[in-house]
Amino acid sequence: MLLACTIGLYSGTSAQHQQGLDWSQFDFVPGDLIIFEDNLEGERNGEFPSKWDLVNGTVENAVFNGENVIMFIRTNNNSDGGIVPLMSNGYEDYLPDEFTIEFDAYFDSPRRSYRVLFYDGKNQRELNRTFNRGSSGRSDRITITQNSVSYDRTTSHYPGFGANRTADNMNSETGWRRVSVSFNKRALKVYLDEARVLNIPNMDFNPIGLTFAYHNPTGGHLGYIKNIRVAQGAVPLYDKILTDGRIVTSGIRFDVNKAEIRPESFGVINEIVNLMKENPSLNFSVEGHTDSVGSEAHNQSLSDSRAKAVMDHMISMGVSPSRLKSVGHGQSIPVAGNDTPEGRAQNRRVEFVTF
Repeated sequence: MLLACTIGLYSGTSAQHQQGLDWSQFDFVPGDLIIFEDNLEGERNGEFPSKWDLVNGTVENAVFNGENVIMFIRTNNNSDGGIVPLMSNGYEDYLPDEFTIEFDAYFDSPRRSYRVLFYDGKNQRELNRTFNRGSSGRSDRITITQNSVSYDRTTSHYPGFGANRTADNMNSETGWRRVSVSFNKRALKVYLDEARVLNIPNMDFNPIGLTFAYHNPTGGHLGYIKNIRVAQGAVPLYDKILTDGRIVTSGIRFDVNKAEIRPESFGVINEIVNLMKENPSLNFSVEGHTDSVGSEAHNQSLSDSRAKAVMDHMISMGVSPSRLKSVGHGQSIPVAGNDTPEGRAQNRRVEFVTF
């Protein structure tokens, strides 16, 4: 079973690549209402991914280093090509004014790139033509390489890698990068692992849907992605405290059946710790929740361990132990149905309840 909340290396990522990362300043906070979720659980090797549709190209499920992944064999770089999420309202503008996108992308060459198009290349082509595409015609997408992100005429690099360094000389260490995208009405931010790489204050295209694609101009390399999540943008955390007396987040995540906090969780944890430092009267009960996959007893024990892991990490960041306590509720308090991946993901959450 899975719970939303893990600080460890991504499976398949080289230790050397990850050792230099510092997530202490990571400020990405994912949306709190999950629109689309695919962790590829239960997918069959060699079949087309069941939660997606094909625009064009060759894409299928694969097992890579023991994990289920979506494998891009070929997509057309000169079109809308790639795959699109299966959405019940896929012909409409289904992206809200504030949303976040997260996924893991695998790199073994600095020349390979992944693209996220901000419209559905199969179902929204006509709708897309009604929006301003910008002077260069590329303002409807971002292109992600191992050490850079491009939007329209802007390319920004991962810290330590500049435009004056050629692709052949750039770090081409094999491994996974966590890609995080935040859109707020018109502003676009993109993160690679712990670093904010792209910051566009006024995006001149209204995102209406999503297409995921891959391109490698030299051939011979396949593309892999996993752990894809799209969510409606979050209310500022302090506003949640004022209105609800609690912060509910599915952005703190664990590996399966473990209580080690995943690196992408740091954005939420960092912000909550900063809130507590700025507001000395805030005290939190850290409360873990799971979905219903697995036995009730196992989920109860797992939620206890994970809530305590989050509390202990916050204490290690300087929060007084007297201001925190932890408890697990297992699967006993769902906030959504457990019959869909999005519902289960919503139930895998951590709540910070004031006391």
